[in-house]
Amino acid sequence: MATIEQKLWGKTPDGKEIFLYTLTNGQGASIQVSSVGAGIVSVNVPDKNGVIADVVLGYPDPMSYFADGPCAGKIPGRYANRIAKGHFTLDGKEYELPINNGPNHLHGGPQGFQNQVWESRIHEDGVEFLYFSEDGEMGYPADLKAVARYEWSEDNELRLTLTATCDAPTIVNLTNHAYFNLNGEGSGDILSHLLQLNASEYLPTDETLIPLGESAPVAGTPMDFVVEKPLGRDIKEDFPALKYGKGYDNCWVIDGAERGQLQEAATLYSPESGRVLTVSTTQSGVQVYTGNWLSGCPVGKCGRSYNDYEGVAIECQNFPDAPNKEDYPSSVLRPGEVYQQAIIFAFSVK
Repeated sequence: MATIEQKLWGKTPDGKEIFLYTLTNGQGASIQVSSVGAGIVSVNVPDKNGVIADVVLGYPDPMSYFADGPCAGKIPGRYANRIAKGHFTLDGKEYELPINNGPNHLHGGPQGFQNQVWESRIHEDGVEFLYFSEDGEMGYPADLKAVARYEWSEDNELRLTLTATCDAPTIVNLTNHAYFNLNGEGSGDILSHLLQLNASEYLPTDETLIPLGESAPVAGTPMDFVVEKPLGRDIKEDFPALKYGKGYDNCWVIDGAERGQLQEAATLYSPESGRVLTVSTTQSGVQVYTGNWLSGCPVGKCGRSYNDYEGVAIECQNFPDAPNKEDYPSSVLRPGEVYQQAIIFAFSVK
């Protein structure tokens, strides 16, 4: 059972306290999570030689987490990823959301969950964060209560459970936006990391990264990670998805995904460090983003700003723009229902 320490990490200009929690297991491996965006601040795990290093991108100053471009480590909401033109219809009523990514709405808007201080507590063997989103916040209907729970095991498994309830019909899509570099944060790019996805189809998009509709086979394209390959091998290919995003920033359809069932989504491996990250989830899709626009972000824990491609985000979630796509898994939550999803980040070596 991990030991858990809580400390006051800082205060916002309006006086809100920001807490940092450190969970350490018997091997000396640890994680840190903070009440800014219920975010993962660090994951300290051993390499093949037993040397422990921090494999998550992040910042030493808690204030850097507010409104950072990369959304480093945090939980975006109320709807992670993009909604086309900031517009959706629910039960015959139209809703308008802030436009903050080209012509689209991204990650719940400029005051999304990732830029809020969540309430926090140590509860049983984990840390829980709670955010209460009021009806009308960022244009979304209904009061929504979201809870993010983190647990850290003796086997270096970081388990994140996401739940939400509401008092009127709304939409919700939650994930975690941590960036991983299995050689250690600040050690250079992740283009030599090997990625394998349990996904034989992906969602092609328009040039603003909104899915066109139907999924397409990855076979014969640079989007094929059914067999592991280096992230950098095809990243410069002349292919629409890679040109639109300056690298990978797409949602893959997890093979065999069933609502509520844990399914392996991705495996990331660094031959250099020997570290392996296996990601499992109850979600339908996995957005892989190779940190194509990290440059210019706040100063990282390594003492400098990160460069493009220095981390990869593996975001398990519902499909982008699902509120506007009838064929996609529903993102609607109604009173009396509980939104519940899980993501497990399991670290090992080989």
